[in-house]
Amino acid sequence: MALKITVIGTGYLGATHAAAMAELGFEVLGLDVVPEKIEMLQRGEVPMYEPGLEELLRRHVAGIEGASGRLRFTTSYEEAGAFGDVHFICVNTPQKHGEYACDMSYVESAFDALAPHLTRPALVVGKSTVPVGSAARLAERLAAAAPAGADVELAWNPEFLREGFAVKDTLHPDRIVVGVAGERGEELLREVYATPLAEGSPFIVMDYPTSELVKTSANSFLATKISFINAMAEVCEAANGDVVKLAEAIGHDERIGKKFLRAGIGFGGGCLPKDLRAFMARAGELGADQALTFLREIDSINMRRRGHMVELTRDALGGGGFLGKRVAVLGATFKPDSDDVRDSPALNVAGQIHLQGGQVTVYDPKGMENARRLFPTLGYADTALDAVRGADVVLHLTEWREFRELDPATLGDVVAERRILDGRNALDPDLWRKAGWTYRALGRPKA
Repeated sequence: MALKITVIGTGYLGATHAAAMAELGFEVLGLDVVPEKIEMLQRGEVPMYEPGLEELLRRHVAGIEGASGRLRFTTSYEEAGAFGDVHFICVNTPQKHGEYACDMSYVESAFDALAPHLTRPALVVGKSTVPVGSAARLAERLAAAAPAGADVELAWNPEFLREGFAVKDTLHPDRIVVGVAGERGEELLREVYATPLAEGSPFIVMDYPTSELVKTSANSFLATKISFINAMAEVCEAANGDVVKLAEAIGHDERIGKKFLRAGIGFGGGCLPKDLRAFMARAGELGADQALTFLREIDSINMRRRGHMVELTRDALGGGGFLGKRVAVLGATFKPDSDDVRDSPALNVAGQIHLQGGQVTVYDPKGMENARRLFPTLGYADTALDAVRGADVVLHLTEWREFRELDPATLGDVVAERRILDGRNALDPDLWRKAGWTYRALGRPKA
């Protein structure tokens, strides 16, 4: 009999995972405690922008004409317990308010709500990013609360989704990591991921604590690489060097690689910053805080980039205050191909300038609605051209393709002054300078 799958939590991770499991041929039941979210998903709509996700969802949601019908949604844990053989936990693990530590309350609530309805053998699979040591504790909690007792097993299967590429990363993962306590969990997950395994995705089996450490270790390494090149940008500015050429040169070393060596205003989003801080907090609880003290400086370098961008903007305007100055900001999301503005460096810079008296107008291809909710006092425009109209300086802060393809001459006709600061080192300096713009980027010579 084919496995039936439930996905607990239908946010960014859960909605993607549920749709992907249906695409792989499974009957899937998605669960969320927010009825409005369930109603939206049942209509084949997603509450966030993720390329390809809504199309994938609409191919499988029951009740949509032409869909496979393999994907349904509910708010009932009782229904989920009766339906599923494999239950994926995909709820959020935010940073605790006022602390670095991870808030486990959503994960614990999901386990506590599901466990009483597990009356037959089942596998519960954690995908949420949790502090190391959580899985072993949750396994005991599950076995004690589930009527099926020891016949309910736990596995940990961390997610490695990149916003903008989540569908691809789920259907064609570059690796599948599973932390298990027994052979049955491994066997069931091999069955779940049979299609990507047949395509050659590596399947890496390990214990609970190691599987929990994989995601936080990967994110910490990525953050270190990003902050390293941003630190080099600071040195390049002091020495009048060019961080782009520096990155190109060191990127040819195969031990280093070229990816994520573009200096800019740093990383943000809902994962990298909070995972970094939660990792430091957990290391402290384990008595291994000295091993990760370098991550504090990584975090500090990253946050410093935002303030530096504000100061470069002030310098571009002549070194005085922002009062009465019009500043156009191209980009609101923390990265392109997403509508996610959580901990967005672009919005942080825009907000700082606004608080210092600048008249800030923001445009982003997909993040406008979320940006307005988070920063309602900023100005917003419907197009890039409208955003820069009358601007004394233009800031390029999210590297959308649309911005790379802008015509400098067309924009030059509507701005007050042809000044642009490239906070992502993604524009062509020669193109903008030939159109009469004063172009400056982080870590590069002024001209």
